[in-house]
Amino acid sequence: MGEDGIGSTTQRAIRRARSALRCLPYRQAFYQQLEAQALGSNDLGNSAAATLWCFSPVGVYEAEGHLIWLIQLGVLRREVDGQGLTERVRLTPLGRQVLQAWPGEIPRAHPSERLWGWLQRHRPRL
Repeated sequence: MGEDGIGSTTQRAIRRARSALRCLPYRQAFYQQLEAQALGSNDLGNSAAATLWCFSPVGVYEAEGHLIWLIQLGVLRREVDGQGLTERVRLTPLGRQVLQAWPGEIPRAHPSERLWGWLQRHRPRL
């Protein structure tokens, strides 16, 4: 275990998630909204509030891809209702822990970091 009692696997997951959040177009307000209520990709593409949640416009299909990536990283989870999984997502404990690093806005990644993030997401075996 590391100095802070967190295992190396968890530390790696946190670093990977922080890097991904910096590369995605979502503001801190988006993740705060997820803390309050579950949202889906349609909410991001069709909501007037989406302009407050994103650095740049995000379409429904692009938002769904981002949400799936955040689920794979462990930052988000699908919400469950009486019928099973829904299209809506919520923050996980890991997601809350990752966001604690930024009391204000999430710092944007440099273009080279975004390229690296894209490669990690879309071409993980390279």
